[in-house]
Formats: sequence, structure tokens, C-alpha cells
Amino acid sequence: ELSASSVFSHVPTEEIADGTGGPGKKTTPKQVRFNVPSFPRGLDKPRIVLGGLSEHLNTMNRSRRLMFVGCGTSFHAAVAARGFIEEMAEIPVDLQLASDLMDRQCPIFREDTCIFLSQSGETADTLQALRYAKARGALCVGVTNTVGSAIARETDCGVYIHCGAEIGVASTKAYTSQIVVLTMIALAMAANKNDKAARSEEVINALVSLPEIVRKALQLDKHIQSLAKELYEEQSLLVFGRGYNYSTSLEAALKVKELAYMHSEGINAGEMKHGPLALIDSNLPVIVVCTKTDAVYPKMVSVIEQLRARQARLIVLCTEDDEELISQKDKFASLIIVPSSVDILQPVVNIVPLQLLSYHLTVLREFDVDQPRNLAKSVTVTE
Repeated sequence: ELSASSVFSHVPTEEIADGTGGPGKKTTPKQVRFNVPSFPRGLDKPRIVLGGLSEHLNTMNRSRRLMFVGCGTSFHAAVAARGFIEEMAEIPVDLQLASDLMDRQCPIFREDTCIFLSQSGETADTLQALRYAKARGALCVGVTNTVGSAIARETDCGVYIHCGAEIGVASTKAYTSQIVVLTMIALAMAANKNDKAARSEEVINALVSLPEIVRKALQLDKHIQSLAKELYEEQSLLVFGRGYNYSTSLEAALKVKELAYMHSEGINAGEMKHGPLALIDSNLPVIVVCTKTDAVYPKMVSVIEQLRARQARLIVLCTEDDEELISQKDKFASLIIVPSSVDILQPVVNIVPLQLLSYHLTVLREFDVDQPRNLAKSVTVTE
């Protein structure tokens, strides 16, 4: 068994490792309408139980759209899960930054379901957006880590992610746990759809095996530490992703700038030719997330070829079953090889080495990993 407390000396790395407990980890008594997801015991096949949503799933399935609202890392978790939720619920999904939603006074209707994501449950912008949506009659669902928080109290229903207290300012395990819970919400919404049964079973089985896969990803720590020694004196870093892993690029870049104070940018690889390609040269480090489980894999291979043609300093993240890219490892500045999971859960695996990279960059640059300057764990002001 991996003991995070014996391996890591800073809070964020303990929390990266601590997020591997898997669905069903329960630290507080069951809530009446807002509780932790679980797999019931004693069944031939695992299935999703979301007691906090059980009375509202029919309403959610009849919604004209699902609107996910969050800030920062919570928003990125929604970006990761959006495609799978659209696939399983067959309802349009709208993603909103809470502050931008309020700036625009976005129209919200009674037929909408609004899902509010916040680790602390106290994020001021998200709370303001929640009250705005509630006043317009939308069903309001909360996804938070904090029992009894403002979002838990003010939403109509919801799910606790219960990943344990997250002490470090930079969110790590809350991000991966939010993706898991959003995946489970999508599965719950599709539970009675026969045409989704095979896909649901595939993802549920992958959820069961996810903790062990993430533990394997944590074993990349030494390799990531060596990579950080090559990068810590750089001033900028680009991260390209697409499909499910667009969120991985956004979150990896956020962690690097948040902790290591290094300029970093997460870019949708589909937009590469619309400006970012002008930045590419032999000095700028570029991370490309190209995992074989994603449907956009051939397009990401094409991105790698285009960047190589421009002598990019490439760091490629691929899965262990990708013989094509592994055979070309000498052509890259570095190759990060991660275990495979199902497409929707691959971002949970992929972010782990990139979170570790931000940690090691921060240590090498001699900054405070636990308390980055100018930031607070819970953002309780709106301006």
C-alpha cells in the first residue's frame, strides 16, 4: 500500500496521492439529500448510487440543457466531463465561468438544470451564480467537498465528492475527484437507457480499477523530478490537449503558473494553427497530451508531427500501449508514459504526472508549494 504521508514532504503531493481512494470512500454520516457516491456491496455487477440525486434524476433528464458553473480548477473538471455527459444524457451541456455568467446576466430558464462545482462550497462567484439561477427557477445541483458548506445548504440537491480535506491552496485531488463524480452523474442519468448499457458497464468497470491505475501513475515521480530539473529555469511552457484532454492542458498550465510562477498556457490543439504555432521554436518547451484512448488520438499524432517539423522542444505524454510513439522516444525531449484507462477517466490519470511536475518545478525554483503568493484556498470575494 502506498502511504502518501511517508513518501511526500509537502501537502500538495500528499493530496495528489490521497485522491486514489476511489468511489465509495466515506468519511461522514450519510446525508438525507446531499451525499457521497458509492458502489453498493453484494451485487453481481457494480452500479452507481447517488442518493442525493435520486429524487431529481427524472427532472434532470427532462432538462432542456445542463449548465455547469465553476471557477478555476472546478471549471476545468467540468470541461473534462462535458463530452461524456452529453454522450450519456443526450442533453446539450453549457459550461460557464461563474464570474462571466454574472457579468453577462446569462439567461437561465425553469427547464434548465444548473450544476455548481466548488471544492470549498464557499466560492463567492459560484454562490452568486447559484442564487441568480435559483431566483429564475432552475433546478440547482451542488458538487462540493465540504459538508454543510453554503453550496450544500442552498442547492436543491447534490453530491459530496468526499476526497478528504484539501489543505494546500492548489487544488489537486479535488480536481480528479470532481471528474469521477461528474462521470458518475452521467452514468446515473443514463441508468435506464438500454442503448447506453454497454458503454455504462465499460466505464463503471474502469471506475473500479481507477485507484490502482492512479497508483501506477504516481510511480512516475522520479522521472518527473528529472524532467523538472531540465525545465525549472525556463520562463514559459505550452501544454497542448484536445478532446477529453483539453481539460488536462488547462489544468496542468494552471498548476504550473499557480505554484511555480512560470508562465504557462493550456491550448486546445485544434486551435494550434490559429496563432499559437507562431510561438514554436527549438527553445520553448511544449507538452503534448496524446493518449491512445481518446478518439482524437490521430489528430494529436498529426499535431506532434507538425511541431516536430518546426523543431519544437517536445515533451509527449502517451499511454503505455502506444508502441508507435514509444518507438520514437529518441525524437522527443522527453516521453511521459502513463497507464491506460477508459477515455473519460484518462484525464484523471494524465493529470497526475503533470501535477507532480508543477510540484517539482516549485521546489527547484525555491517557492512555497503549500501557500503560493497572493492566493487563498477559498475565494470569498467576487471582485
